[in-house]
Amino acid sequence: MMKALSLIDSGNAQITEIAEPKAKVDELLLKVEMVGLCGTDLNSFRGKNPLVTYPRVLGHEIAATVLEGNSSIEEGTPVTVSPYTSCGLCPACHRGRENACRHNETYGVQRDGAITELLAVPAVKVYPSSLPMKSLCLVEPLTVGFHAAARGQISKKDVVAVLGCGGVGLGAIAGAAFRGAHTIAIDLDDAKLDIARKAGAADQINSGREDIARRLRELTGGDGPDVVIEAIGLPQMFRLAVEAVAFTGRVVYIGYAKEPVAYETQLFVQKELDIRGSRNALQQDFLDVMTMLDAGRFPVDETVTAIVELDRAPSILAEWSANPAAFTKIMIQVS
Repeated sequence: MMKALSLIDSGNAQITEIAEPKAKVDELLLKVEMVGLCGTDLNSFRGKNPLVTYPRVLGHEIAATVLEGNSSIEEGTPVTVSPYTSCGLCPACHRGRENACRHNETYGVQRDGAITELLAVPAVKVYPSSLPMKSLCLVEPLTVGFHAAARGQISKKDVVAVLGCGGVGLGAIAGAAFRGAHTIAIDLDDAKLDIARKAGAADQINSGREDIARRLRELTGGDGPDVVIEAIGLPQMFRLAVEAVAFTGRVVYIGYAKEPVAYETQLFVQKELDIRGSRNALQQDFLDVMTMLDAGRFPVDETVTAIVELDRAPSILAEWSANPAAFTKIMIQVS
């Protein structure tokens, strides 16, 4: 048996014991070193994630060491893991966009996750790297923002505005900057804006003190950004993205609005906008994020608020739920 962080029910996280896994022929056995917590985990803890069922072992932001390797990835290799599944049969999979698989199951959500001592995973989902464990633990959350940058077809010719500088928003900022775009970060929190600057944002707008639309016009010569990425999930920001983006611009939505959004739809037509959703990440996003981190182009230490031992995980979840603004990124040190 081995230890795991399990959600027994909404608001009830405990350290439990589960059976050790055995790797199948096409799998690698991993020793889990560190796992990050994200907003999905927090929503699951709060009972606000409609995709999760209880009890559920949490965790999908994985840094691990290969315990039983194969011919391509040796024992002892540091790795991160893509936490998604794909059926290979649905329309998304047929189009090579398995990140949006109709039947996807993500670790810690639709299936038991990685905050446990050992994990058996398909070899094709494992990415070897020489990065430190703390950086490896940030790969998956950053890929979500990198994928949004890819969905926006961002290039060095673009001005990109990112609404929200949480974990996903920082990934989008880093992804846009990685592609050479002039990137503008928008948030209420000066501390988050400072991290965004270090992640590649050339300009920052504090939405608590400044009018976002006016400042975006000022920064773009009156045209608006070529691309706006919404990474908060607020209805007013969904609308602002459409209102602020340039004519023939692209809008990318990562966040989920918590209620229906009412639009002035004539802007869709008048501006001839491309409006796109962005979900999860693809292999290239993982490779790009690891390249960026290897080059030292992301403020890893400033992003991580707390690293706690596995036994402390239930209490840190409760603390985070009670005071979400106090944390940017929490990591669980498993071994």
